[in-house]
Amino acid sequence: MTFEYAPAPESKSIVKIQKEYGHFINGKFVKGKRHFATINPATEEVLSHVANGDKLDIDKAVQAAQVAYTKVWSKLSGAERGKYLYRIARILQERAREFAVLETMDNGKPIRETRDIDIPLVAAHFFYHAGWADKLDYVGVGTAPKAYGVVGQIIPWNFPLLMLAWKVAPALAAGNTVVLKPAESTPLTALLFAEVCQQAELPEGVVNIVTGVGETGAEIVNHPGIAKIAFTGSTEVGKLIAKAIADTKKVATLELGGKGANIVFEDAAIDQAVEGIVNGIFFNQGHVCCAGSRLLVQENVADEVIKKLQSRMEKIRLGDPLDKNTDIGAINSKAQLEKIKELAASGSAEGGEAWSPKCELPKNGFWFAPTIFTGVTQAHRIAREEIFGPVLSVLTFRTPAEAIEKANNTPFGLSAGIWSEKGSKVLWAAEQLRAGVIWANTFNKFDPASPFGGYKESGWGREGGRHGLKGYLKSKEQVM
Repeated sequence: MTFEYAPAPESKSIVKIQKEYGHFINGKFVKGKRHFATINPATEEVLSHVANGDKLDIDKAVQAAQVAYTKVWSKLSGAERGKYLYRIARILQERAREFAVLETMDNGKPIRETRDIDIPLVAAHFFYHAGWADKLDYVGVGTAPKAYGVVGQIIPWNFPLLMLAWKVAPALAAGNTVVLKPAESTPLTALLFAEVCQQAELPEGVVNIVTGVGETGAEIVNHPGIAKIAFTGSTEVGKLIAKAIADTKKVATLELGGKGANIVFEDAAIDQAVEGIVNGIFFNQGHVCCAGSRLLVQENVADEVIKKLQSRMEKIRLGDPLDKNTDIGAINSKAQLEKIKELAASGSAEGGEAWSPKCELPKNGFWFAPTIFTGVTQAHRIAREEIFGPVLSVLTFRTPAEAIEKANNTPFGLSAGIWSEKGSKVLWAAEQLRAGVIWANTFNKFDPASPFGGYKESGWGREGGRHGLKGYLKSKEQVM
């Protein structure tokens, strides 16, 4: 028996989008000089026009953050700072539906994910770090640690508000002030967050948001008034940032690309593993740096896993992101869609066998059907390069040692998944894998108390947990 799902669209009426936005500097919205359009990737409808920040805008934001740090934020006790973070967290919960709808419209991801995963995690990060604000002596950098001062933060388009929370919450808890640039294609929830800062009566200048393109981010990286850079995005841009600050005293946290291996051993619970595989690569349209985009399956269960995976994929619902029944939404931009198509075409050209379930793609917007490639080797581009889309490469292995060798054969080292009913095998594999985040019999599970970050070309430092908070604090020795 099959069930047909009637449309269940979320209402857009809860969201009020302005025709034009400026920057948020020193607690106020200021007009921009130049603007660019931000669109709904599911419909290609222009949502608003957003200011494109320049050097002067960054100067003003940094100056406001410096004044706020010197005169207000650094003078407050940790408990007082924590009260503001608690207040922000509660407001985010109260306005959760508004944020979820806006995030879905601006990003293209399903409302089911923004409502049930993204926004609750955003509030949780502010609650968690609010609790740390008066306990900084226990973070692990010695007693009486100090903030860096003004922190420059640049966030990506795949989890716009969640990445903001990952960065802003620990920075404020540690006593820093912030100049943040959201991604060019997804700035609207960051600007709505600016309203939350006003509603929470956060002191002026503590959080400043300057929208813009890549050049705007470069101005933040190179500004002499900024002491620390926190960046999430591509490995290529991360390398440029590392070079730009190499001869300065600036420090950085860089969370970059990935090509995560999802390893299914012969003794895994296959049905459970299939659900984890689907969540690992098709969650958020595959727009996840830690996605399990390489599936490594032990040979003697490979046919069963692929058959069940295909059966499960036939039940995935692709379509209107605002429909509560939708599993896979729109690709975030035309440029990203073209990159996914180009890499998928290379997979077929190099001998891989592509398979997708039957699904009708909407006429407007940017869409790509969930796809798996079998017959893939480690030499294939789709097994080596980050696709950042709903495309899974399937490789096989005979022995556990071969699985580890293939999993580690990548310049990246962000995430991995292990599927086995034997705890000893899970622990052995986890010890061998060169990845910063390793899940056992699950995938893509996040918690504010758990550190996140990678090895090799997947970045420097950690975000989340006590380890992430350390990145925003200096010891007494560093201060001297």
